[in-house]
Amino acid sequence: MTSAAVAQSSPIESDGIRNDTAPGKILVVDDQRNMRATLAMMLRGSGHEVDEADSGEKGKEMGSTGAYDMVLTDLRMGGADGIDVLRAVKQTQPLTEVMVMTAYGTIESAVEAMRLGAFDYIQKPFTEEELLVKVSRALESRKLQGQVQLFAQEFKEKYHFDNIIGRSQAVRDVLGRVVRVAPTDAIVLITGESGTGKELIARAVHANSRRADKPFVTVNCAAISETLLESELFGHARGAFTGAVSARKGLFEEADGGTFFFDEIAETTPSFQAKLLRAIQEGEVRRVGENKSIHINIRVIAATNVDLADAVRERRFRQDLYYRLNVARFTLPPLRERREDIPLLVQFFLDKFNKKMNAQARLGEGVMEQVVQYNFPGNIRELENMVEQAVAFSGGGVISVDDILPEAPQKRAGPRGRALADIVDDAEREAVSAALAAHEGNRERAAEALGISPTTLWRKMTRLGITFEPR
Repeated sequence: MTSAAVAQSSPIESDGIRNDTAPGKILVVDDQRNMRATLAMMLRGSGHEVDEADSGEKGKEMGSTGAYDMVLTDLRMGGADGIDVLRAVKQTQPLTEVMVMTAYGTIESAVEAMRLGAFDYIQKPFTEEELLVKVSRALESRKLQGQVQLFAQEFKEKYHFDNIIGRSQAVRDVLGRVVRVAPTDAIVLITGESGTGKELIARAVHANSRRADKPFVTVNCAAISETLLESELFGHARGAFTGAVSARKGLFEEADGGTFFFDEIAETTPSFQAKLLRAIQEGEVRRVGENKSIHINIRVIAATNVDLADAVRERRFRQDLYYRLNVARFTLPPLRERREDIPLLVQFFLDKFNKKMNAQARLGEGVMEQVVQYNFPGNIRELENMVEQAVAFSGGGVISVDDILPEAPQKRAGPRGRALADIVDDAEREAVSAALAAHEGNRERAAEALGISPTTLWRKMTRLGITFEPR
């Protein structure tokens, strides 16, 4: 292909493109020297700073450095092609805009490029004006993304969200509610699967409350027996039990003026829940072995990975305590429902463990795509452990799929090579649809027939894409 692929147009200064377009730094990738030189000349003439790469491999290397606002690449090249360049750039520099050039008859490839994250494509032959208009739009998009990232960083600094990573709508919704609820003294209930970051949200609520300069005290209810839990929380008098050689102040008193975080609240017994309810409602505690009550001023945040409504129906959790805790509720989405955040989290943990291990590990080509497709039953905690393991086993070099996903269930193939997770989803989808059909769309009766709660049924329907209206 030669420079004839670019049709010359009349001068474009009158259209304002050259004067109105903010200069950007652009990488042109094309293995045809004449075409590459013509494009570079046009772009420089419009005030842009331009570098050139004479092959897809060189384009991947240069485009992944983060030095460019935009990459303009030919789609068809010998060796690495434009799709390879696009993937390499977007994997390491997601904010860099990529535009592909395509010849007649390769529109399907251009559409595939758009699906993989290209900003736009331009079909040859094109005019100089057409090129510069599209480049202008790409650079404007890059500028806006940069402003959003800057705002996001300022938002994090202002609201102490430094360790909460993500830009998905689900994460933005949760953080928006944190900002609104934190300044109040409302009791907060945080629900979600294990490893979704419930304690991080609890700390964010405390950090943005009027109690931020007071203690944040946390207790894992599942890790302590009922007897010890009561003594730890309420304190005890001297001689209250064997070994109580002196009086001891409880954690409730330690948290006075601040925030108390109950992790895994569903793991407590009904008898302990009754004492906890009284302490929350009355604002008073009584040390074990004493008759005198002590006034406390605390904000309560509770978290659980259990459906408390189910636990109430099964008489494992007191209904009155459930209603007392369920004031400001946050439901954290599992990682599989916010896959767009996975690359950000992977990079965050890579940076963390590279620094910790004095390494320079990075993901190999195509690894990120497989990581994003994994379902993460352990959520963010599992992802963090996987990245730490990968950095260690890779020797600080290139991380392969086996380094980061050594035991991923999705790598095990089922019948005809299908992933095990897909087979399970299909079986669940069939069972749920059959139950709904048998009960004419009545979710409560369908849930009862399946042996699950209506809430769990609704979640499964949402995840599996099932819609069924009652008749």
